[in-house]
Amino acid sequence: MTKAKRVLVTNDDGIYSPGLKELARVPKELGFTPVIAAPSINWSGASAALGPLTNPDHVSVSSINLDGIEEIETFSVDAPPALIVMLAMLGGFGDPPDYLISGINKGPNTGRSTMYSATVATALVASKFDCPGLAVSLGDGTEEEFDQWEWPTAAAIATPLLRWLTSAPPRTVLNLNVPNLKLVEVKGLSQCDLAPLGGVRTSIVGKDETGIHIDLLPTDGQIPEGTDSAKLREGYATVTALVPTAAVEMSLPFQGWYEEIGQEG
Repeated sequence: MTKAKRVLVTNDDGIYSPGLKELARVPKELGFTPVIAAPSINWSGASAALGPLTNPDHVSVSSINLDGIEEIETFSVDAPPALIVMLAMLGGFGDPPDYLISGINKGPNTGRSTMYSATVATALVASKFDCPGLAVSLGDGTEEEFDQWEWPTAAAIATPLLRWLTSAPPRTVLNLNVPNLKLVEVKGLSQCDLAPLGGVRTSIVGKDETGIHIDLLPTDGQIPEGTDSAKLREGYATVTALVPTAAVEMSLPFQGWYEEIGQEG
């Protein structure tokens, strides 16, 4: 009997993020064996960092249960996301995974923001081990902190992409960004180049004797039409095939994906 393919599910928002739980259901529903290994704290913006660690010679790992998905093997790891993926590929959480999905990140990872995103970095790290990866993010950068987050929308659109990864080249990395809308409100799925601007920007909002105060604010510069940041603001989900430094051209089966998620092309 053929063993089900293993899918590593991770993120950078931390083990208790609601987006992680929603995403973990995707491989399970597709018949894969999901294994969750995610950081014990929020590591957003850490990119592909491998530290710092409390103890450089030891990584603390706890086996836990997450409400609603208790049947999925889950590890809380005291390490940044990129190191978690590396450990998974080396057999740290059982057999090395066949595929990786990361997210669902709270906020967009478009344009040059992908350089800093640990959500995206996990997929890039996995690709170095010939493991295809999918990074999933929700929102266009304009959401207020306490607005409703439509995690099921991102999970639904990620489903056909993960299915497709099973037949993709070994080092394929897809970066999916989904607007924070109900699924029926999403205008479609668009393959896009990276914008020169991300959906959000870091801004200095004050200085005093204690240091510099910063915040993430919506990008207010002109975003080139047709790029991922622009299309996301228009209400489209966007997907970009990545290598470590740029977007790459790849023929993606959009018509099939539209049919699976109930969208029109």
